[in-house]
Amino acid sequence: MDTRPLDSSVGSGGLAGPPGGGPASLFDEAMAAAVPGSVPGLSPAGAGPRARRRLGWRGPGGLGIAFWLAVGWLAVVAFCALFAKYLPLQDPIPPDVSSRLDGPSADHWLGADGLGRDQLSRLAHAASVSLTVSLSAVAIGGIVGGALGTAVGYVRGRAETVVMAAIDVLLAFPALVLLLVVLAYVGRSLTVISVLIGFLSIPVYTRVARANTLAVAQREFVQAAVVLGATRRRILWREIIPNVVLSLAAFGLVAMGVVIVLEGSLAVLGLSVEPPDPTWGGMIAESRRHMSDAPHTALVPAGAMFLTVLSLNFVGDSLRRRVDTRDAGL
Repeated sequence: MDTRPLDSSVGSGGLAGPPGGGPASLFDEAMAAAVPGSVPGLSPAGAGPRARRRLGWRGPGGLGIAFWLAVGWLAVVAFCALFAKYLPLQDPIPPDVSSRLDGPSADHWLGADGLGRDQLSRLAHAASVSLTVSLSAVAIGGIVGGALGTAVGYVRGRAETVVMAAIDVLLAFPALVLLLVVLAYVGRSLTVISVLIGFLSIPVYTRVARANTLAVAQREFVQAAVVLGATRRRILWREIIPNVVLSLAAFGLVAMGVVIVLEGSLAVLGLSVEPPDPTWGGMIAESRRHMSDAPHTALVPAGAMFLTVLSLNFVGDSLRRRVDTRDAGL
């Protein structure tokens, strides 16, 4: 039996470092990553590329390369939505029969549709419709529903019972049916679609805001503010609302993807913006008759919608994990 004394570097956990002062072990590297300065002379900043990969180094902000790729795609979509009319693109509306159903080429980088219109130009101009509808709907639902849910979640009592009962009734009603009926009666326009979708999203934001308010109200810093004698208004504005807003913002990014898909569905049904103004859903609807001959007419707008919704979901979920106290372990 080996009766040599244990190495002096053995800690309470029973893990020993390398004898003789040799190179740091993987355990030391992991400790240096988790607790900077815990291992002298070793830190994530000073570790080499292979060590950073072993330590799970994830790039700027620790969010990973996929997060920043998603942010980059969303930035491209936002740029096209804001400045499409100023970019050196072809006019997306006049038809050009000579270029009908042309594939990708030097004249049409993403091909042409059934009327010979440039797909890239129509894709860029259609981004403004998706961005306008999604931002407007999320803003209406987030502001109205967020304020309502935060208020009833903090005040509680009879007001909470009445408001949440009304919210449950609204959620039980088929929102898509109401949306179709109102659009058929009022007419199709960007403003009407944005306001209607925003109004229909208020109950969801109310429930999300109320749930987050109930969770934040039980946190230690809120209880400490109560003990110190802070007023209810101060606690609401200084302690609860800032934390609830972060969660609502992360949820709003995911909700934007849902709104984009909903607007695209309305366009396929012919209930979105009036043609010939381009929308992603409208481009997909117009390409149905050409799927066998020119599949690019459907793949281009469908791919743009897919990447945008995927990026919004990924960014929103990543931010949610960073602000959610349950996932952060705080």
